[in-house]
Amino acid sequence: MTLATPILHTARLRLRPFTDTDADPLFALHSSTYVLRYWDSPPWNERARAERFLATCRKMADEGTGARVAIDRASDGAFVGWCGLTEWNPDYRSASLGYCLDDAMWGHGYATEAVNALLQWAFDTLDLNRVQAEADTRNVASARVLEKNGFVREGTLREDCVVNGEVSDSWVFGLLRREWRPSTVRTSGR
Repeated sequence: MTLATPILHTARLRLRPFTDTDADPLFALHSSTYVLRYWDSPPWNERARAERFLATCRKMADEGTGARVAIDRASDGAFVGWCGLTEWNPDYRSASLGYCLDDAMWGHGYATEAVNALLQWAFDTLDLNRVQAEADTRNVASARVLEKNGFVREGTLREDCVVNGEVSDSWVFGLLRREWRPSTVRTSGR
């Protein structure tokens, strides 16, 4: 089953399907050791990783297992980052949320706004009952994004990741449909 990747608009952002022209900004984003310091894998060191990421996004949409969208700033079209839902299971009505933003875009509320728009689409279109997300326990800013969107911290995965020899724990967050409260941020679909 195919899952159409949405185009969503908020007051300040546009969330859209990835294109091949996104390979360079994706590589710049995922090759940053600063941006990925709390990520569950090391920074990319070859541009081909960006092309594989884009291919994976297309494959997820074709197989109906998820949707990842590029995030652009509406005012000037600047690439902000991406967010997405993976591991969509229509039987369990669940999915996993992930996002990654360029550090120049941090502190403006863009992650919270983009996640809110994607969740609105997901609850309306995919009829989800549960969305799960994980964040490194040192990544307090990411935890705040999730909490602002109604996620509840449900537990800790001890020594969940080992990246470049560094062991870290992850928090598990969950958001249930009955707890979901869309923000007042205006969103519109295609």
